[in-house]
Formats: sequence, structure tokens, C-alpha cells
Amino acid sequence: MRSFTGWLSVSIASLLLAACASAPPHAAKAAGACPADPNWDESTAPRRIYANTWYVGTCAISAILITSDAGHILIDGVTDTAAPNIEANIRALGFDPGQVRYILNSHEHIDHAGGIARLARDTGARVVAREPAATALERGKADRGDPQFLSVPGFPPVANVQRIDDGGTLRLGALALTAHATPGHTAGATSWTWRSCDDTGQCRDIAYADSLTPFSDKVYRFSDDAAHPGALAAYRRSIETVAALPCDILLTPHPGASDLLERTGPHPAKPLVDAGACRAYAAAGAAKLDARLEQERAQPAPAR
Repeated sequence: MRSFTGWLSVSIASLLLAACASAPPHAAKAAGACPADPNWDESTAPRRIYANTWYVGTCAISAILITSDAGHILIDGVTDTAAPNIEANIRALGFDPGQVRYILNSHEHIDHAGGIARLARDTGARVVAREPAATALERGKADRGDPQFLSVPGFPPVANVQRIDDGGTLRLGALALTAHATPGHTAGATSWTWRSCDDTGQCRDIAYADSLTPFSDKVYRFSDDAAHPGALAAYRRSIETVAALPCDILLTPHPGASDLLERTGPHPAKPLVDAGACRAYAAAGAAKLDARLEQERAQPAPAR
């Protein structure tokens, strides 16, 4: 027979669960701590970033939810195995994953695109991407235009990706997200901007700036214009584009690149708003690219 103490513990737990289930959308779970070097699927509690913009990703990889009365937009899907966690995070915030109407992508790598096929299937959302990322998503793998082509695995292919042009705006009710071509980390890399307004009418420009880090496999050389015509010049333009984005709040596909998790949650350790954040992020990307080019000049090109 269950003791009174045991019965009381179960009853209190049940009441707490019921309270969480009935909590309004703004009552997010407290942000959970992440390890120093998390794996891609390491879960963390979802949290509000600003107004109708929410973090629903993992400790290591971002997924961003922008909500509206007309439905929601999700940016990035982390990995296939993390997709159920993203859906759970959306529910924990009080939203219905079935109301996600569009899923967008930052770039065509498994850690950001791996969960998109499952999320699209589960939610019924339409996937939107810029070329050549759209073709890579449908194929489940980028081509040699991706500097990491030989070193990253493929991912579940996505059916019927809707194309959007550089500078194109995706609209859903009051939401308007603009695509910015920022190739370099991958050929299809895309940054996204939008505006979120809180209940007081205070609006902020939010930039989801894609990675500017020049990672590659052992064959690709950013300085080899003969093998990759125009790619380096496009990379330079991408850095300039990111520096000029409307950017009160910087978000990045890897939260650690912008200290995103430290800037959000109930007790942020760093300021969320920084009008110079995109310029600083772009400057850091330019420095990394310059260092990589210097390294390539110092080393002989590998045999093809």
C-alpha cells in the first residue's frame, strides 16, 4: 500500500505537470545548462530570444522558431535524430508543431539540414532554400562547390524544396523574412533577417547570420580560382553582406559562435542586443579567411 508521503509526492508531481501543460506560450521552461563541448544532439530547454522569436535547438546547433497567428516559421532542423527534440521544444513553449508552415535553411550540411526532411514530414511544412542549397537538400548531399564535400556525410533528402532568390522575402501573415546570399562556408549558405516587436511595441532587427568560417576537406583550396571560379570573391562579398545586415540581435547556426545561449534565458550572462554584433562577426570571419589564405600560400597544393 502506498504511504501518505508517496501519495503526496505523486500528487504534487501531477499538479506540476498539469500546470506546465496549461502554461501560456510565453511560459518557457528554464534554460538548462550545457556541457563545455556538447554533441550536436545534446538537448537544452527552449527559450524566448525576443518577442515572437524563440530558440528550440540543441546545445550545439541552433533551430529558431518565429511565431505568428497565421502560423510559424522554423529555421534549420539540426540532425535527423534531434528532430523529435525540436518538436518537443516547440510544444514545451506552448506551440503546435503542426502550425509550422515553412522550414528554412542556413546551409546544406548534416548538422543544420539533417532533421529537415523529418520535420517537414511531421509538420507538413514547406521547405524553402536558395540555390544551390535547394538542389543539395533534394539530393541529400552538396556537390564539389561545398568546401567540405569530401569530409561531411549526406543527410535525408527533402522533397519539393521551394526556391527563394537572394534578397527575396518570405511572408506569412505578419511575418516577413528576407534571404541574403552569403556563400563561402558552403555554396548555398544563406543568412536571414526579420523584425520582431514585443508587447510594448519595441521592435528589433534580428539577423540569423550563417557561418563565415573557412572549413574545408583536405583537397579544397579557397585560393584556387581555376578550380572554383569566383568562389573567393563571393566569399568576400558575403562577409560584406553580413556586416551590413540590419542587426540589433545576432543569431548564428552554431550558438557558441555568437554566445547565443549565454545571451538568452531567464538569467542571461551577456547582453542580447548589440547593434555592432554583425560587424564584429563579419570582421572575425574576414580574419579567419585571411589566415586560411595565408596558410594556403605557405603550403603546396595537394595533388588532385
